[in-house]
Amino acid sequence: MKKNILAFLMLLCVISSYAQNDSIARNNYGKNEIKLNALFLLIGAFEPSYERNLTQESSIGMSVFIPFDKENFDSDINYYVSPYYRIFFGKKYAAGFFLEGFGMLNSTKGRSSEFVNGFDPAIIVREDDVTDFALGFGLGGKWMTTGGFVFEVNGGFGRNLFNTERNEYDFVGKFGFNLGYRF
Repeated sequence: MKKNILAFLMLLCVISSYAQNDSIARNNYGKNEIKLNALFLLIGAFEPSYERNLTQESSIGMSVFIPFDKENFDSDINYYVSPYYRIFFGKKYAAGFFLEGFGMLNSTKGRSSEFVNGFDPAIIVREDDVTDFALGFGLGGKWMTTGGFVFEVNGGFGRNLFNTERNEYDFVGKFGFNLGYRF
């Protein structure tokens, strides 16, 4: 009888320890992430991101950049929307060092100059919004806690493909210090 009780207790211990490991691992393998660029938030811009983990080694996502404090954030950028694809090289699920390919639909304040010939030559400067699309690449690192908290540092560089004669900016940059949650 003592052997049966002992065997039953050992079985309960094994089952309960297996259930605990399973619940911790489930948090690490969430497919969705929401993040916020904390660095841009401090300087006057809002950049939220959503990312969907496809496999252990890849994910797709999108970030949106909107400046809200024109005094502190002195930039000609009106907004950008940037979809991206990432390949991870870490041992954890969709975490570690990554390479990123991205597209960026961006709007900036464009300036064009025009010389007026006549008795008194003058320069007319026009300001209008220029929308362009860029392709680029980047790299970064992502770390995650067992509770699902995500920390990410990334940077990237791309080139605008259209409207280069009306746009001051041929190149675009993308960088961040992102904090978020995986669920």
